[in-house]
Amino acid sequence: MKTAKDIISFMESPTSENKDLIIKAFNFAVNAHSGQRRYSGEPYFNHVYETGKILAKLGMGTTIVVAGLLHDTIEDTNIPKEQLEKEFGKEITFLIEGVSKLGKIKFRGLKRHSESLRKLFIATSQDIRVVMIKFADRMHNMQTLGYVPKEKQLRIATETLEIFAPLAYRLGMGVLNRNLEDLSFPFVYPSEHKKVVEIINQRTHDDIVSLKKVSQRIKTRLAKEGLTNIKSDYRIKGIYSLYKKLERKDWDINKIYDIAALRIIVPTSNDCYKALGIIHGFRRPMPGKIKDYIAFPKPNGYQSLHTTIFTQLGNVVEIQLRTAEMHKEAEYGIASHLSYKNNVNYNQSKLDKIWSTGLLSKMMSKDNSNKDKKIYNTKDTPEWIKQLANQPKNTESTEFISELKKDFFKHRIFVFTPNGDVIDLPVDSNPVDFAYAIHSDIGNHMHGAKVHGKLVSLDTKLKNGDIVDIMTKKEFCPNPKWLTIAKTSDAKRHIKSALKKLEK
Repeated sequence: MKTAKDIISFMESPTSENKDLIIKAFNFAVNAHSGQRRYSGEPYFNHVYETGKILAKLGMGTTIVVAGLLHDTIEDTNIPKEQLEKEFGKEITFLIEGVSKLGKIKFRGLKRHSESLRKLFIATSQDIRVVMIKFADRMHNMQTLGYVPKEKQLRIATETLEIFAPLAYRLGMGVLNRNLEDLSFPFVYPSEHKKVVEIINQRTHDDIVSLKKVSQRIKTRLAKEGLTNIKSDYRIKGIYSLYKKLERKDWDINKIYDIAALRIIVPTSNDCYKALGIIHGFRRPMPGKIKDYIAFPKPNGYQSLHTTIFTQLGNVVEIQLRTAEMHKEAEYGIASHLSYKNNVNYNQSKLDKIWSTGLLSKMMSKDNSNKDKKIYNTKDTPEWIKQLANQPKNTESTEFISELKKDFFKHRIFVFTPNGDVIDLPVDSNPVDFAYAIHSDIGNHMHGAKVHGKLVSLDTKLKNGDIVDIMTKKEFCPNPKWLTIAKTSDAKRHIKSALKKLEK
């Protein structure tokens, strides 16, 4: 039997007021959805219950969990908005309305598809909480997709795989990203899914046995060097993620070393580097497989040290070294900042990663009472969210969707200005894209570029870690050829605009 206590049990130290509000919302939702059924034949209430539970597991606060329990009340029941507002207040009603509006977005037909995407990203830029509830709603819908009519399954799975899963990744939510991908995969690519599952079944058992042996040896060696307060576990690569990597490696499984990876969690970032040195001191690392995502985090905030070592067992193993905070960030991303936990110390560098203007002033409190509310300042919404929300409506639908996949959901690279500022760009970007990513004026007056101090052509593909210096002169202006060189839609848009002004 489902109870409100089940949801509350996933919440850390909720107050009595928190618990009462969850119970009230639980009972309200039970009555609101009474008699309603899903495709599976189960009570409709099960869906909103699971949505609320997913949000609680993600560490969401009381306001978001309550809105999750009630998220279908406006759309699927006869209860008026005014009653919700009277019972639960304006803030929760605002979130429910936001989810209801997103629920009406249908990704059907190319033109409607692109317009629906714009609405989704506008909602994301305005209040991330609405999208968090939508993620939880989508997660449970994907878990029960097998009960949905066949003609709807492919559409729902495809939009999940191409829109919601990549958006979860860009927001740093590894858990959601992997689950949404793996739940969608068998519906979108059934034969490929079957093939990858067979590969994983053949390899996983042996890999796990090997990881356990390697883990014990590493922990023993680290303890000898004074690193004792550590935890270790392993992770199996997501099925869809493995599929994409197999495609890049010509389906040669022997070229993939991270089907299973060992995670070692240490107290501090300095301990990560110390542990890396100790491990390399007794096991030889594979050249080119050492990655420092602590000094150079991924655009979604992911931090970790990665290395791949040759073991005494005659195989290779990927090891990921991180702190507990880095691990939480890697798994839950932006969700880890919307926690209900008491006495959490939110420093400004972490808050700057929360990509929603004014969001924290509305929500960073342990419950709904005014006495606990604090005002936190954040920087503006990041450029990639703003660009998605502000795409011109007259953009061709095919162009918009193509640019979306290429610019925002593709693998990213980290490139540096001479001053050490990090610019993140899509793979295959060049100095033209880099210049316009800094500022349109720099791009419009560019006359050359240097990478690591050496002159390069403007179509040079940039790589992770490149230091790029853009040379400018006032008398220079964009060249029409740059439109064929530029890879990002942002650069192309600025070039077209500048060329039109020159024509006039």
